[in-house]
Amino acid sequence: WARNRGGMSKSSPVVNLSEDIFAGYNVRLREEASPHIDALEFEKGREATFNAASNFFSKISGGSISVIRSRDNHLLCERIGIMHSLSFYFSSVAFYVSNLLIDWTIQLYVIVFILFNLAGLGPGKLSALGSTFSTEWIVAMGLVTLVPQLCELVLEFGAVHAVKQAIGGILASTFFFIFQNKNIAEAMKEGTKTGIAKYFFTGRPSANQHQTWKDTYCTYWKSHYKPAFSLAVAYSIYNTIAMQNEGEGKLPMVLVLISIIAWIITPVLFSPFPRWNLIVQDIVEFNNFITSGAGSHEADIAEVVSRGKKGTVRSLYETGLSEELNVWTEQHLLMLTISFVVKLAAGCFVVVLLPAEILDFLPVFVVILSLSWVMVLGYFAAGLNNVFLVMSFLLWGAVVPLAHLIVGDRFGSPTPHTRLPEYVISTTLFLYFLGLAKEFILLLCRITLKLCPCMSEQSATSGMQEVIRACFVYFFVQQIHMIEAYVVLCANALTAGMLAIVDQVFCNAHTWWLLNRELARTTHGDTYMKKGQAPFFELDGHQFGSASELWSSDTESDVSASPRGGDEFESASEVSSHLPR
Repeated sequence: WARNRGGMSKSSPVVNLSEDIFAGYNVRLREEASPHIDALEFEKGREATFNAASNFFSKISGGSISVIRSRDNHLLCERIGIMHSLSFYFSSVAFYVSNLLIDWTIQLYVIVFILFNLAGLGPGKLSALGSTFSTEWIVAMGLVTLVPQLCELVLEFGAVHAVKQAIGGILASTFFFIFQNKNIAEAMKEGTKTGIAKYFFTGRPSANQHQTWKDTYCTYWKSHYKPAFSLAVAYSIYNTIAMQNEGEGKLPMVLVLISIIAWIITPVLFSPFPRWNLIVQDIVEFNNFITSGAGSHEADIAEVVSRGKKGTVRSLYETGLSEELNVWTEQHLLMLTISFVVKLAAGCFVVVLLPAEILDFLPVFVVILSLSWVMVLGYFAAGLNNVFLVMSFLLWGAVVPLAHLIVGDRFGSPTPHTRLPEYVISTTLFLYFLGLAKEFILLLCRITLKLCPCMSEQSATSGMQEVIRACFVYFFVQQIHMIEAYVVLCANALTAGMLAIVDQVFCNAHTWWLLNRELARTTHGDTYMKKGQAPFFELDGHQFGSASELWSSDTESDVSASPRGGDEFESASEVSSHLPR
């Protein structure tokens, strides 16, 4: 029914797949052929913003999961044979699946070495056993794949230009593709869990538009920032354990560290115009976004859900709560149950594996948690007074004195440095089981409300939303979210400040690298192509149609603008009026 009416890609809020893909499937299933015609248009393309590129990758990656699960794909794979199946896989979803596997291996790599060190197997013993795990690969396959591109550039432009382009683009390519690898992997995971090919509006916004830190955080907090913090915690655990195994050494895990940094700072690195007044403006706006209480009241739940789906959240609280409401009210119950069971099994495995000395620290956190819950109760009872919410967080500073009372002298014996791995691992394990406890309560409530015959569907949904809202604060989801947001704020400020210094000291080097030489020639505090002022290439005596710098590889953007005084941008009509016809 779907195929003979044009395929599965129809106007639908949950099915957003490429109609050309299913048109091709249709033709191949009918054993027919379709002509392929390429039409090249000069200067048709243009640069787009970093966020638009990321959203496009997310849209295509999430859709690839629905392509794999489609009936058309299943029938096609049954009929084309093993050899054609290999080429079909390579030309369809192989790129996205490969990125997903690479993302998994990064986390698995760190976990394996944590287990090695817990077993007392450092790089020294692994080397004695003849294992390849004793050394770290610095030259990854990504650098090897640079060779074909280098050869192509040599043939097309010559050796000097080829080396300049290939070597000069390594740093930018490394950060960009590490970030997009994570983007693709998370989109595929989301599509697998929800079964929905989520639509992202990408458009083609001009590349010279400044992207605020608030918008960037709302786009990447779940897909990049939270995984970055999780991987950073695992990396810290490995380092603290390895420090205790003196003489065995430890691997630097350079690529893991680069991945953590790239997932956090890449959006700022590819954001144009790092100017001091824009940095201050972003810091103020982002801090207000973190501390705002918009959407925290019970009557705001419906609006929070609506804003979360539209991507128009007003505060950090709304960002996290809308995600929790979406997951626990709309995702399939079976998928949530399977996810919880897998996490519980992993947690039980870790508990069995870890020494009892580490588990002895868990009662300390349970006592602090009970005191914090009193403050959270006061937060709700006092009409969402933020003083109680801050107090629930500050109470965790009492861990050290309470630990001496609960654990005794062993807490710091023989030295705190010796016990450092136990502190880090026990804290991580407690937060992991705190999240499991939250999931168990929400899963139990959803099953109970679903099976309760005396409640209407609307009452059950409303009750579930209230439980989600309470667990969001009681189980420290919001508090941890705030800590992560402030870390991102500091990282953004540090990165943007360094880029602003580079632009100011080295003649707009970052703007030249990210956009083009034409914009980079604009001085600080000035506006590119003011009214009545010709562009630089005309002032230099260049004419259209010549081999001028305007049409070089560094200046492919069809729109050129810069901040007005650093914090304002020319409108599209103003820019278009300045551009030569």
